[in-house]
Amino acid sequence: MHLDMSGAAATLATMDTAVTRQVTRTFYEAIERRDWSAVVALLDPGVVYEMPQSRERISGRDRYLQFNQEYPGDWHLRIRRVVADGPYAAAWVDGSVGDEHQDASAWLEVSPDGLIVRVTEYWPEPYEPPAGREHLTERYGPE
Repeated sequence: MHLDMSGAAATLATMDTAVTRQVTRTFYEAIERRDWSAVVALLDPGVVYEMPQSRERISGRDRYLQFNQEYPGDWHLRIRRVVADGPYAAAWVDGSVGDEHQDASAWLEVSPDGLIVRVTEYWPEPYEPPAGREHLTERYGPE
């Protein structure tokens, strides 16, 4: 099967991807600054936020905003990488509270209006590698 991505279709797909990438970066930067009005401006009123590891879901912009405003500790988020394709984005996020760092992966979906309609974040816990593969791997420190 050959997909013809010439002309208007290619331009639209490229614009969608660029918008999605920028919305994702702007969103995490606004959260880091605690610029809640900027965060609200990027969220669809019916946004859904999910954390599959704890099986929690937050539905709606107001509740998601409150979740972030009330999250305990002096936390910080830094985007390490964003990859986008059309309305979907994946972000590698460095989260920290004090001296503790945790990498997260986030998956976002952006509407044709440029608003975030879905955020799914995975916050895996670090662990020691299983024994028996030391001859194939090397350990590295936090970046």
